Amino acid sequence: MCPMEEVVRAMNHVISQGWALYWGTARWSMVEVMEAYTNCRTFNCVTPICEQSEYHMFCRDKTELYMPELYNKIGVGLMAWAPLTMGLLSGKIEDGALPLVARSSFKNKYSSFSWTEDETTNKELQCTTWARERLQPEETRKQQEKIRDISLMAEKLGCTLTQLSIAWCLKNESVQCLLLGATTVDQLYESIQSLQLIPKLNTNLMTELERILENKPTRPPIVSTLALR
Repeated sequence: MCPMEEVVRAMNHVISQGWALYWGTARWSMVEVMEAYTNCRTFNCVTPICEQSEYHMFCRDKTELYMPELYNKIGVGLMAWAPLTMGLLSGKIEDGALPLVARSSFKNKYSSFSWTEDETTNKELQCTTWARERLQPEETRKQQEKIRDISLMAEKLGCTLTQLSIAWCLKNESVQCLLLGATTVDQLYESIQSLQLIPKLNTNLMTELERILENKPTRPPIVSTLALR
């Protein structure tokens, strides 16, 4: 990665030329976002307005623990992607199948990722924590059990698993924007209907979802080094 000063000056130049109105980051760490913000203030450049981050029922730590703090401190919003867990929460991935990001078809469609053929076919692909864990048989079985339980809840609510997954993401007030993908008009319409489900996700339902998922993120304890001195 090039020096952060060059990044923020380049983005500022793009905006000053009228080629873009705003700029943001994607899959950056909190430290990198803060570094960019600090450089923007130092060199009088336009600051980033959002961070694009993966967020779904099986990937929660960054969005729920750190993004709210970032928004409150410097005003950087969150643009979440992959609410359907790369197709897992849409019913498109069968038991034991490879995640979408590990398929060569994904690489061909989204070639900007610049993965080699070996990387896309390698089961140890270091794409996301979720993808790596899901390739483990035991983790796959646990996730499938959780998805079945969530599907039953969706049936009781009179909605699809896809709609419940999207509504769950939007229930988080830290999510200012949610990126969705649709290949047909029906899929888009189904996703939009998720908005009607958000008010129904009361405290009891959210608690039940947490019981099923068993992955509510928590900050690691602060360990004092005084006792070690």
